[in-house]
Amino acid sequence: MMTNSPGEVPARYWSVVDDGRIQCEVCPRFCRLHDGQRGMCFVRARRGDELVLTTWGRSSGFCIDPIEKKPLNHFCPGTSVLSFGTAGCNLACKFCQNWSISKSREMDTLADEASPWAVARAAREMGFASVAFTYNDPVIFLEYAVDVARACHEYDVKTVAVTAGEICAGPRAELFGHMDAANVDLKAFSEKFYRLQCKSDFQTVLDTLEYIHNETSVWLEITTLLIPGLNDGDDEIHSMCEWIYANLGDDVPLHFTAFHPDFMMRDRPPTPPATLRRARRIATGHGLHYVYVGNVRDEEGASTTCPSCGECVVGRIGYTITAWHVARGGACAHCGARIPGHFDEQPGRWGERRALVNMSRYRE
Repeated sequence: MMTNSPGEVPARYWSVVDDGRIQCEVCPRFCRLHDGQRGMCFVRARRGDELVLTTWGRSSGFCIDPIEKKPLNHFCPGTSVLSFGTAGCNLACKFCQNWSISKSREMDTLADEASPWAVARAAREMGFASVAFTYNDPVIFLEYAVDVARACHEYDVKTVAVTAGEICAGPRAELFGHMDAANVDLKAFSEKFYRLQCKSDFQTVLDTLEYIHNETSVWLEITTLLIPGLNDGDDEIHSMCEWIYANLGDDVPLHFTAFHPDFMMRDRPPTPPATLRRARRIATGHGLHYVYVGNVRDEEGASTTCPSCGECVVGRIGYTITAWHVARGGACAHCGARIPGHFDEQPGRWGERRALVNMSRYRE
């Protein structure tokens, strides 16, 4: 599917049901569509007798971010990542922090265009270590994300999926078969929260986490946005950490990040830093080795500590690396213990910067 022009392309993962509607089978929402209708995600639509992706080659914009912003702390630390998304989402989170993109129903949101080869060539020529599918979920633009990932790997550029993990088994295997790293947003540890606050399925996310960790070589990190009064209780955090330890082990990095009032949830206060630190203590108490806090300035909570000797391995303030004690092969320079992840001999030096990218020069 390596065409040059953006627009509509045939989608994968659908079937025709008994009443003649087309059922999309990318995510467990299973939207059933008459001709001309779009799925809940907005970008997958029925055109005649087939399902199409309407946003292939179109983006809400391209930005250069630090990889730690995804957040990924054990995947090429300090490097820059070319980030982009499209429009729409297959969840309905009332607290969405990227709602202007993920909740958009306007094609004008898709202000930039780029073929997969243009994205890959831009990443290589500008020296980015990776390309991230982010801001909204790559699950809904799977065909475009996979085509971009294939092109990136031709240029030795790594690929990153930032996702909520709401995806069915078949497309899950395809999407993550083309990714080098993923950050999965575990929004809470409650089926009720997922149903009421996100209109989505909790078990599917757990299945995705287990699949990535146990059946792929994709580097995995997890993020939970703690919302005061909704998912920040001790019992829920204990349950989450127990599940992670039992099903994913002790080495999958976990990020607790701060909520700020936005979209349809402006009545909640921002997350106090003390809440993040409390969650971090609970997680480390359950034996998780790499637990971080985000969206606040907390040097201890942002830095990587060796679980064997207790020394700092990677120091961070915000997205800036302040100390580097990683030996060849990703080992602690103090004691030689292995630190899981993808570490170069020296960190990148991108730091806190964020910049927009004009893709026009890379278009065919």
